[in-house]
Amino acid sequence: MVFLSEGTKRTRGKDAQRINILIAKAVANAVKSTLGPKGMDKMIVDDLGDVTISNDGATILDEISIEHPIGKIMAEVAKTQDDEVGDGTTTAVVLAGGLLKGAENLLDDDIHPSVIVKGYRLASKKAIEFAEKCADEVAFSDKKTLRNIAMTSMTGKAAESTEKLSDIVVEALTQIVDQEGDKVDIDIENVKVEKKQGASLGESELIQGIVIDKEIVHSGMPKKAEDAKIALIDTALEVKSTETDAKIEITSPEQMQAFLDQEESMLRKMVDSIKNAGANVVVCQKGIDDLAQHFLAKEGILAVRRVKKSDMDALVRATGGKVATRLDSLDKGDLGNAKLVQEKKIAGDSMVFVEGCKNPKSVSLLVRGGSEHVVDEAERAIHDALMSTATAIKNGKIVSGGGSIEVEIAMQLRDYAKSVGGREQLAVEAFADTLEEIPRTLAETAGMNPLDTIVNLRSKHAAKDGKYIGVDVLNGKLSNMKDLNVIEPLSVKTQAITSGAEVAEMILRIDDIIAGSSKDKGGMPPGGMPPGMGGMPGMM
Repeated sequence: MVFLSEGTKRTRGKDAQRINILIAKAVANAVKSTLGPKGMDKMIVDDLGDVTISNDGATILDEISIEHPIGKIMAEVAKTQDDEVGDGTTTAVVLAGGLLKGAENLLDDDIHPSVIVKGYRLASKKAIEFAEKCADEVAFSDKKTLRNIAMTSMTGKAAESTEKLSDIVVEALTQIVDQEGDKVDIDIENVKVEKKQGASLGESELIQGIVIDKEIVHSGMPKKAEDAKIALIDTALEVKSTETDAKIEITSPEQMQAFLDQEESMLRKMVDSIKNAGANVVVCQKGIDDLAQHFLAKEGILAVRRVKKSDMDALVRATGGKVATRLDSLDKGDLGNAKLVQEKKIAGDSMVFVEGCKNPKSVSLLVRGGSEHVVDEAERAIHDALMSTATAIKNGKIVSGGGSIEVEIAMQLRDYAKSVGGREQLAVEAFADTLEEIPRTLAETAGMNPLDTIVNLRSKHAAKDGKYIGVDVLNGKLSNMKDLNVIEPLSVKTQAITSGAEVAEMILRIDDIIAGSSKDKGGMPPGGMPPGMGGMPGMM
């Protein structure tokens, strides 16, 4: 009995599971070598010849063209990890691939996928409990620890200037934090990252205010305004046209002149409103008429036009001003304040710097670098560090890195497995083995022997106070990660474990792949299967 349309390809049972696991392992292996400070970078060249060089798991999986649906699901794991906690994207994908590799061995032993899924669920729940028990507290006032978290996140991505960049990250977060009693709230959208190639990474700087990627509109205006009083305007400094089609008949030169005089008078009135409010800087979200620019220049007022809404919102938080929608109601209380507003030329482009804000709740981070690819990778590293440090501040819990927490959880999971009983016990043990994939990979990237590393780690973790021992990839040995200041937020680890386990469980439950499209839709290649659905060829 055939119920599917002609040309539809169907793969069932173990074959479907094998294909899915094969694809998932291939995706995990594609990013595995990027893990850790000694991880290697990937170069992705797209159809247009644009090049991306990165060792950020989420960026790599987002840039490469994955066609197989299971590959896309694996890429979503990295994206979710990146959106939630900003770091640990490669870890999440490696864990998902490792869990499916472990499941493959269990399937070979005729253990049903439902049993494996149940075991994995028990293990992931327990793993998070164990992680929380191993975690240490961190306070928002502990700037040294926060700096170490930022540095751990960035090491291997922007290595040359990690210390300076981590200082900048912590300073930026300290500036934008909203604190009410014990409750701390941080929105990293309030740190505007502006990148410009040229100079070196070490010359990146934090601006106590906002950098606007625009130039001053008129050459007659001052290029600098000290003790700036800033008018934020979201209405155009232009003569408005009527909303409906209108026709004006002018029959004499006098009428023409009166019409032009009226236009000029309206623009003059707008500029007077700004001047009377006491503003010496205008930031306009819309256009500024040429004549209005002339009047503003005559009054010595510096103006910037067509500024993005996101920049306007940032200026409100940085300068304490209010956005005015009507010029006739603009008054002194609506103006923002800054020590200095000036135009600077950065890498050949003019940018307006609003600096020296008294207590800015929005700041700018100007990232420099020797080339476009260096700047792009530095921006990704800074984003990861901002997210990671902000997550640690919100959550208040940290763990040691270098694979130490994974080995500790794996050892406790093996003890827990003995109490589970049944075939689920084997799945829990497979989960523990997968967690050790992280220190194993770190050892590989550092040129250490992976097997010896894992054996020695287990031995040291079995001893008293051994939970901080991890892989010191920079020196090629096992060390106390806490003493080396290799620290990560707890939520980065728990999110990676949760998302990795959930996606592995979902893929394991699939036992039927139906790749279908009727002939008249024109979507099926010869052989009746979309690219990548038949196995490895066409996966990427």
